[in-house]
Amino acid sequence: MEHFYTIQGEGYHQGKAAYFIRLGGCDVGCVWCDVKDSWDATKHPVLDIDELISNIEKDIKRQTSEVRHEVDLTSHVSPIAVITGGEPLLHDLTYLTSALKEKGFQTNIETSGSSPLSGTWDWICLSPKKFKAPLNEVVAAANELKVVIFNKSDFDWAEKYAALVSPTCKLYLQPEWDKAAVITPLIIDYVKAHPKWELSLQIHKYINVP
Repeated sequence: MEHFYTIQGEGYHQGKAAYFIRLGGCDVGCVWCDVKDSWDATKHPVLDIDELISNIEKDIKRQTSEVRHEVDLTSHVSPIAVITGGEPLLHDLTYLTSALKEKGFQTNIETSGSSPLSGTWDWICLSPKKFKAPLNEVVAAANELKVVIFNKSDFDWAEKYAALVSPTCKLYLQPEWDKAAVITPLIIDYVKAHPKWELSLQIHKYINVP
């Protein structure tokens, strides 16, 4: 659907530079989704992966050269590539992730976990949805559990999956953007009472970046 260099606004990697690759297609259909244009994969062009990654490298170099800095893709700190959607696991991500890693990228995914896992990942962010529950294999592999809180019943939903993920999995509660004014205070109180959780905010929306 689109690809762009920005700041990761959510979860564990919040605040870090990241290149987002948004894939078309979704069979989950969250009512509060803010990228509904991604749902229908047929509305978006099919791109050659090698050409896509070449364009990504050029885009990063162009943007960083404008501020007189260039990203060193060979440095010990690997730049982050975030594969998102839509629901990215509707696609076989094996070649895309291997090609990204060859170029020195750290591969991160944001997924509902509702489709089988493919690809080689440095970080898996699982955001389970009630509309289509995640598969056990994705739950077990998750490095980060990020649950969007739309109403009070979502806290119980969050706890259900907190009990299923790995003990080392990072736990985040994130207010649904349009209800943030009401939901955020509830999350703050919940985190104070259940300190295994952390608050995740969509800071990219506050600072007005993609």
